[in-house]
Amino acid sequence: MQLLKEISELSHEFGMVDYVRGGGGNTSAKDDETLWVKPSGVSLAELTSETFVAMDRKKLARLYHVAAPPEPNARESLVKDIMAAAVRPGSSGRASVEAPLHNTFDGRFVVHTHPAIVNGMTCAVNGAEVCRGLFPEALWIEYTDPGYTLCMKVRQEIEVYKSHHGREPSVAFLKNHGVFVAGNSSDEIRRSYADIFQTLKKEYQKAHISTRLDIGDLPETDKIDKAKKLLRSTSCEQETTFITVCGAFDPADGPISPDHIVYSKAFPLLAEPTQEAMRDFVVRYGYTPGVIVWDGVVCGLGTSQKIAALALELAQDGALIKQLAEAFGGIRYMTDEAIGFIEKWEVESYRKTQI
Repeated sequence: MQLLKEISELSHEFGMVDYVRGGGGNTSAKDDETLWVKPSGVSLAELTSETFVAMDRKKLARLYHVAAPPEPNARESLVKDIMAAAVRPGSSGRASVEAPLHNTFDGRFVVHTHPAIVNGMTCAVNGAEVCRGLFPEALWIEYTDPGYTLCMKVRQEIEVYKSHHGREPSVAFLKNHGVFVAGNSSDEIRRSYADIFQTLKKEYQKAHISTRLDIGDLPETDKIDKAKKLLRSTSCEQETTFITVCGAFDPADGPISPDHIVYSKAFPLLAEPTQEAMRDFVVRYGYTPGVIVWDGVVCGLGTSQKIAALALELAQDGALIKQLAEAFGGIRYMTDEAIGFIEKWEVESYRKTQI
């Protein structure tokens, strides 16, 4: 089927590290009756035509008119049930939680990513103002919890946009999250992303800010071994602690987006990981750190080598976003309320188990 062939190709193109990390981002294609969307937790680069979850668009649209409970757990349970009922027989996997939002756009293709180039703006203090100046035809969406709440917020904003412009926007920037791009052809998607990247790169160039993160040299082997030994001796999960190490960089010291919370946790430990420091960290935040920075070493920790590597990768991504945000007034971290939602959200717990 040509539609699935094209969205698979787009998924591979926009599944590279310049656009997403880990299992982040999602893509979809649609006709009048069916929406094909990425499964939750599966990376864009891994998608094939057979991987997409096929959903009945009319059944999925019931979500737009349901009286959703105000209590978050009850609301998300209802949403999950409606989405599951919309999956067509023969499809496997769990549809991306953003499927209802993909279904909202008229565009035949939708590609949602979290590029550092973009998030340098969406995570910046002056992001909204900058967006209005650089991308006057795009939507700017203030931070909204992902899933149902975000879907309904974007639907509302699209209707307001249509009342003023007589058409839908093709681009929506989400504060502390990323960007949605919709189009009726693969080339429309590619042109929109190329324009976004070109425009933002010019702004970073004007501000004399590099779009690449400067990472220090990897420490000597004996220093790495010493660091790993210390980490394993002080970790609360000694038997299952895997560690990935790189040279020094200037880390973000707070949560930048949902992906960063999921893969590298909301806050790093910026100190030598002594027993006391680790204990104090757990008491303060309720979890062991996913990233530790001290003495010229940055370490990603996890219960598998892949999780540890992702923790470090997202820490580097967050550091780059922090660097880029200086062009637009500096970094703005997520609120405690937003952090709490992501940390407790069943959808994100599921996504992490798929790594």
